[in-house]
Amino acid sequence: MKARLKSVILSAIGVLSAFSIATYSSCNSDKCKTISCAYQGVCNEGKCICQSGYEGPQCETITRKKFMGTWVVTENGSITDASQYTVSVVAGPNMSEVRIKNFRNFFLNDVNAFVKKDSIYIPQQVLQDQTLIGYGWIEDEKYYGDNGRIIIKYKVTDNLKGTTDDYGYDGGDPSLWNK
Repeated sequence: MKARLKSVILSAIGVLSAFSIATYSSCNSDKCKTISCAYQGVCNEGKCICQSGYEGPQCETITRKKFMGTWVVTENGSITDASQYTVSVVAGPNMSEVRIKNFRNFFLNDVNAFVKKDSIYIPQQVLQDQTLIGYGWIEDEKYYGDNGRIIIKYKVTDNLKGTTDDYGYDGGDPSLWNK
């Protein structure tokens, strides 16, 4: 009788252990069951992994939107005088790309740039015999709050004269863009 009771107790413990493991495993593997990721984001371990150009807890935010719009630029280059002008940042062909219109109040063509999170990158490009490269970031501004200012550090090299106008890239003051 003792052997039979021992066998029943061991069997009960085994069944209870198996049920507990199955319940625990199914709860852990369903971390994504209630998560919905936008714009083809993929849930992994309860968190959305966003496609390039999207961010947020459920990939619901298009990253470049915070950079888009009209900005008032205030800057003072290393060889040019202080100036103020307006630029427009518009959507580019890919979700992480933007085009900057009226850059330096000089370039006839749009400047190509791409964004990632709170940063903007201006890859090296040649426009009107001048080589441009730069980067920047978006930050809060006293009056406009979230995404109210962009700080850009860039330089422009005149390929014909060999001179470089620096806006905080290697020295000097960065370019400030306000909404």
